[in-house]
Amino acid sequence: MKRIASADNPKYKVLLKLAQNARERKRQDKALLDGAHLVEAYRDHHGRPELIAVSDGRLENPEIQRLLQSLKPLEPLVLGDGLFKRLSTVETPTGILAVIAKPEPVASKLDATCVLLEDIQDAGNLGSILRSAAAAGVEEVFLSNNSVDAWSPRVLRAGMGAHFLLNIYEDSDLIAVARGFKGKVLGATQKASTSLFDVDLHGAVAFMFGNEGGGLSEDLAKVANQAIAIPMVKGMESLNVAASAAICLFEWVRQRA
Repeated sequence: MKRIASADNPKYKVLLKLAQNARERKRQDKALLDGAHLVEAYRDHHGRPELIAVSDGRLENPEIQRLLQSLKPLEPLVLGDGLFKRLSTVETPTGILAVIAKPEPVASKLDATCVLLEDIQDAGNLGSILRSAAAAGVEEVFLSNNSVDAWSPRVLRAGMGAHFLLNIYEDSDLIAVARGFKGKVLGATQKASTSLFDVDLHGAVAFMFGNEGGGLSEDLAKVANQAIAIPMVKGMESLNVAASAAICLFEWVRQRA
């Protein structure tokens, strides 16, 4: 096993850039997985990652040892605990990281239920939406080019492995996707007069959700076949976008049951 004790090590500098810089992740078309659960999820769906790094203080941890055994012949880099902590997005790192090539999404036929996300800015929101989509059985998520990086460490952690069950299309022209979709296109907005629960969700549905502060843009809202709202008690203006997406997706699941 190769040990790294200096922040000046070239391999460590590459890891740090992947951890901190969305532009670098896009340039290399790679992502950094933080934690045993994500590494296991990637292994189960895509095989061995390109590189594994382990914190020196966690090297003998039984869970990490079992995971390393399952990834042989790949040998880990062993990082000093302080160096490892700089790469992690959590206060108490789990002790293992992996570098992966981003899975390439398959070409979409735009004929199955999917989610369109416009300018989502919060990593936690995006990760939660991806997790709900995967749990509901949706396989495709399209993101506008102004959305947060879907493969950032924080989005990955919030997604809890959902990324590896989905085809994620970044930098999408959502208007073109909506116009080419072979099913119902529904725009979620609290301004709508039609309740989600009054809409027939059988068949292919494209659910569109907008930015946390501004909602759907006027141009994207216009291409929806119908605007829908989630009914709420008086005095509440809106729901968190991740909660809204979960409610819509699982109403779709309920109607299909």
